[in-house]
Amino acid sequence: MSVDLVGFLGVVLVAYVVPGPDFLVVVRSATEHSAKGRAAALGAQTGLCVHMVAAVAGLSLIATRSPVVYEAIKLLGAAYLVHMGIRAILSARRAARQRRAQRGVSGAPEDAAAPWGPAGDGTAHGRWRSGFTQGFLTNVLNPKAALFFLSVLPQFVHGGGSVTRQILFLGTLDILIGVVYWFALVAVAAQLRVLLSRPRIRHRWELTTGWLFIAIGVGVAAAA
Repeated sequence: MSVDLVGFLGVVLVAYVVPGPDFLVVVRSATEHSAKGRAAALGAQTGLCVHMVAAVAGLSLIATRSPVVYEAIKLLGAAYLVHMGIRAILSARRAARQRRAQRGVSGAPEDAAAPWGPAGDGTAHGRWRSGFTQGFLTNVLNPKAALFFLSVLPQFVHGGGSVTRQILFLGTLDILIGVVYWFALVAVAAQLRVLLSRPRIRHRWELTTGWLFIAIGVGVAAAA
């Protein structure tokens, strides 16, 4: 088996470093809890596994060559990103109202540190399930991930061996690199948790990431 590893590794590293939906989901999850960040990373890479298997089986080729199927996948992914953005914005506003109500009762300062964590996501199992689901759906509903395996990855495959085996090798390598990269990013992003324990900063973070999710979702839907 002969593949262009140097060129492939360069493309993969650039693809991971450039912020996208996966990047935003993993970072936001990590700032809530490092375990949730790792779960989101594993979910995103599991989504890549689906794209890799689909590419090898030829299913992604059918999807990307059928305008109806491709548009359906693209719009589902866009809708999910917008949904996540709206949830983040509503959560930020709801938390702000609760803080105002509590200040009225207790007289606590507005910017006093408060524990991080959305409602219903406090248990270890809940955090893992929420993070994994968000990471998985964000990736598996992203048609650009399917296109990567169908158009970019084959550029580094040589005709001297089994194309299927080479695609599986490069795809697996891509996924493993991603796990290492995401886990390193989670370790860095988790340090923001202390900073984001301050309600004002957390409120702005939630609003910013919420609007970013919406913007990315609209961009995905509008893309040709």
